[in-house]
Amino acid sequence: MSENLNKKIIFSGIQPSGDLTLGNYLGALKNWVKLQDEYDCYFCVVDMHAITVRQTPADLRRRTLELLSIYIAAGIDPEKNTLFIQSHVPAHAECCWLLTCNTYMGELSRMTQYKDKSQKMGSSIGAGLFTYPALMAADILLYNTDLVPVGKDQTQHLELTRDLAERFNNTYSPTFKIPEGYIPKAGAKIMDLQEPNKKMSKSSDNPNSFILIMDSPDIIRKKISRAVTDSIGIINYTDEQPGVKNLLNILSAIKGISPEDLVKSYEGKGYADLKKDVAEAIIGELSPIQEKVKELLSNKKYLEEVYQNGAQKASYVANKTLRKMQKKVGFIQK
Repeated sequence: MSENLNKKIIFSGIQPSGDLTLGNYLGALKNWVKLQDEYDCYFCVVDMHAITVRQTPADLRRRTLELLSIYIAAGIDPEKNTLFIQSHVPAHAECCWLLTCNTYMGELSRMTQYKDKSQKMGSSIGAGLFTYPALMAADILLYNTDLVPVGKDQTQHLELTRDLAERFNNTYSPTFKIPEGYIPKAGAKIMDLQEPNKKMSKSSDNPNSFILIMDSPDIIRKKISRAVTDSIGIINYTDEQPGVKNLLNILSAIKGISPEDLVKSYEGKGYADLKKDVAEAIIGELSPIQEKVKELLSNKKYLEEVYQNGAQKASYVANKTLRKMQKKVGFIQK
């Protein structure tokens, strides 16, 4: 524990609500691996967030263990980090309720994701989709988090978290650290292979739009060969050629070579060469992870050990914060 005392704390989590894409891996997981030596990291499988939308129970259980396996296979070391499943730490739900009671309806109704989903779902939208930003705030605040890795689509939630922390501190007395957003130095933003002006997402209706971490080599080659480019025919790193730019970004994120240097190496070559290299680079990067995931999933005892130890470590910290909150709002201590 003592070696972590001077390290800043990072919290992040991914929902086990579907298969992870290459965008999740290059944009988040690959960067998390780089953070683990410099920071005291809490990486969570946020299964409580996943049930804001109805899940098939057996699928949720399978995906939760698969996601935990992907964390480890990608290089996140359970010995260096706290890896845990959100629902195994009851303090998340209890802290969420205390924060929900200090959150305004207006704040929640302004959340972009709620607005988008309520337009599609109308009055049948679940209350969990409305209130889950308070749970997200609880996730972060329970661990005295200094930094939260965020993409552009999550900055609004982080702002609400900061507002709720300040409101609680002002109402009762200083309790929470005010977290900051952490923008990775070289966070790769991977775009849709069919519509390269949109972020890659597993929710796309077109399976050729995204590559899943567990896709086979043949599927990866097929999807990259179908990736949208343009009729210009020259490999350049420019917004005028979003499809080509996206392929260069993928290659750059995997190889650690700047897109500009990659462009030089493709002088006189065509899109077929670029696509072939991108496909093989992805396969080379993901194959060892896929093998490790399969190996981990066949060793349920080890995974159980990881998530139980992680929950124990997380609970120790989270319960200390929760007890402070309970005392301050006027609950009688157990």
